[in-house]
Amino acid sequence: MMDGPRSDVGRWGGNPLQPPTTPSPEPEPEPDRRSRRGGARSFWARCCGCCSCRNRADDDWGPEPSGSRSRGSSSRGRRPDSRGSGINAAGDGTIREGMLVVTGVDLLSSRSDQNRREHHTDEFEYDELIVRRGQPFHVVLFLNRSYESSDRIALELLIGNNPEVGKGTHVIIPVGKGGSGGWKAQVTKASGQNLNLRVHTSPNAIIGKFQFTVRTRSDAGEFQLPFDPHNEIYILFNPWCPEDIVYVDHEDWRQEYVLNESGRIYYGTEAQIGERTWNYGQFDHGVLDACLYILDRRGMPYGGRGDPVSVSRVISAMVNSLDDNGVLIGNWSGDYSRGTNPSAWVGSVEILLSYLRTGYSVPYGQCWVFAGVTTTVLRCLGLATRTVTNFNSAHDTDTSLTMDIYFDENMKPLEHLNHDSVWNFHVWNDCWMKRPDLPSGFDGWQVVDATPQETSSGIFCCGPCSVESIKNGLVYMKYDTPFIFAEVNSDKVYWQRQDDGSFKIVYVEEKAIGTLIVTKAINSNMREDITHIYKHPEGSAAERKAVETAAAHGSKPNVYATRDSAEDVAMQVEAQDAVMGQDLTVSVVLTNRGSSSRTVKLHLYLSVTFYTGVTGSTFKEAKKEVTLAPGASDSVTMPVAYKEYRPHLVDQGAMLLNVSGHVKESGQVLAKQHTFRLRTPDLSLTLLGAAVVGQECEVQIVFKNPLPVTLTNVVFRLEGSGLQRPKVLNVGDIGGNETVTLRQTFVPVRPGPRQLIASLDSPQLSQVHGVIQVDVAPASGGMNFSDTGGDSRSGETIPMASRGGA
Repeated sequence: MMDGPRSDVGRWGGNPLQPPTTPSPEPEPEPDRRSRRGGARSFWARCCGCCSCRNRADDDWGPEPSGSRSRGSSSRGRRPDSRGSGINAAGDGTIREGMLVVTGVDLLSSRSDQNRREHHTDEFEYDELIVRRGQPFHVVLFLNRSYESSDRIALELLIGNNPEVGKGTHVIIPVGKGGSGGWKAQVTKASGQNLNLRVHTSPNAIIGKFQFTVRTRSDAGEFQLPFDPHNEIYILFNPWCPEDIVYVDHEDWRQEYVLNESGRIYYGTEAQIGERTWNYGQFDHGVLDACLYILDRRGMPYGGRGDPVSVSRVISAMVNSLDDNGVLIGNWSGDYSRGTNPSAWVGSVEILLSYLRTGYSVPYGQCWVFAGVTTTVLRCLGLATRTVTNFNSAHDTDTSLTMDIYFDENMKPLEHLNHDSVWNFHVWNDCWMKRPDLPSGFDGWQVVDATPQETSSGIFCCGPCSVESIKNGLVYMKYDTPFIFAEVNSDKVYWQRQDDGSFKIVYVEEKAIGTLIVTKAINSNMREDITHIYKHPEGSAAERKAVETAAAHGSKPNVYATRDSAEDVAMQVEAQDAVMGQDLTVSVVLTNRGSSSRTVKLHLYLSVTFYTGVTGSTFKEAKKEVTLAPGASDSVTMPVAYKEYRPHLVDQGAMLLNVSGHVKESGQVLAKQHTFRLRTPDLSLTLLGAAVVGQECEVQIVFKNPLPVTLTNVVFRLEGSGLQRPKVLNVGDIGGNETVTLRQTFVPVRPGPRQLIASLDSPQLSQVHGVIQVDVAPASGGMNFSDTGGDSRSGETIPMASRGGA
């Protein structure tokens, strides 16, 4: 855990850009770039082939414009009187008669304008132009006179501290001429002193925030429009563009994986799946700047920001704080007193805006928080991304590509050797792109995992890794395939210590890891099983081949050569579905599938466990001997009272039952680890009245404490994109089995179906949340957007509207 900024410079330490510890609220002024451009060749000679071929007499058109590049006032959508404010060839600001002067620019950047709608960026709560690469957009230039065929106009886009044409950070687009790399601009209409342009961007363009300017050349001289921060342009990846390597050929996929601002994240265990709604909020004001700031903080070279493979890998490193002062501090200790309990977050917006505002890593996150923030960042930048949960997810620490569990001679776990762990669930991301850096056949979904588990090339990052390579055990494919393969498709291998001190495999559990992989379904809140894209069917020849191919490249390539198999007694573990605060029962069912009687000695050990597989001490155990007739079944039960498990509870309310057994007649060893969880209650949200853009609306939240003990220092969180900026509500204590009701107002800022999400957290109870869909109507008069918005007050103390007993 980090208490302050680190001194290291991160992965891109050799890059000349070293970002500040704290972001500046406004962009830094651009340095004078004249010294870096083209030597004695004029601007027009460099940007335009026809101009470069003019006679030598034309070279004395003058040097590149000098003078100030100060930002002017906004000129969007109007014709300001800019005469005298431009830069001429002599650099003295004098406008000579006949010179073609750009008096203003309209980038058609409002949310309701053609550009934003055609580029699917109209939901961004920004007034600047936001476009997707590889797709044209429209610009209107306001001139001081009519445009003539002899006039020359060039558009310029610049990004970074050291823009260079060769690196794609300085783009010159001559109007009416074919540009390079897919950049070009054409006149679509010339009417009086207005000039309409259609600008084509490259499908390989760098993503980020570009400065924009216009240069003109006429017989009277050259002119440059001063830089204006209102005319800056954001360029994003474009999954709608077939030439972009992030292209997605399904509109419903794009609607879900790029444009949907909320989603479901799954947790718990395979048998007891929980789900929570997460507010991705990728279009909220400030989030896009936060996403670009993440790349800056890493010091990622601008020239590499057009490559989604590199960008997604950097994001996987920067969403966690290790190595590079990234977005979130991971914490699995159970002590969250110096930050926010990971279970209390309901979305990414508060986290990203805090990081942008302060420059400091935000406490705290666990896997679903890292994944939720990663989905926000990648969707915001234009990558189709989804949040994925893998149940019974392995954490392989020794690159054996198997999960190794060691026991002594009496089948008691040797915890000091058991470094591998199985997480009840683990959440990561899939993002869609082509992989030109790999052989053919590995395009499509790529795993990106921002949870810091193991280092990759010395950095805490993971991916992008082709799902196809995982499915087939091709662990030599980059990036990080061995680790991810082990998470979803390794075997759990039980080793028993022998009398001579060596270890022997006594049991291999082939269906224990990656038992279920799920994500939110497209266009619904249902759960979609995507296990089949990660794994061949369990037990199939293709699946066994994938596992053994992968294992052959691990640290124990001959692990399967020592297997024994004489198994005629089957064992299954069942746990009663129980709610936090109630008693429960666990049972073990034994079945004799042989033709002879069998005697089984069973040992049951119950402990609490973090979802990461880290267990507490055993708080209850039982031993029993069972005799099974041929073909018969019998069960062993263990009742567990609330008062027995209450003192030991940790996050997620999960427990681990370790079962080991020995068949007296055959020597068969039985071993099983079964995890189950205690369910927590939901928050009930009710909308009190219609929701309309710009008008105050009220929501009611009802909660009943399921525990017979008082919940102290209770905190509610409330947020929803287009509805309510993140809000923190302190409500004090809630008595045992008490019901409380509170009401909150909010002002919708965008129309359409929205999700309002709430959570509750206290030291005694967490993982409590609720959601309601809010269908927001446009304001009267057809206004689709409001600038008022819900506030983001933090730490507000809220009185309860009513309290009730059990």
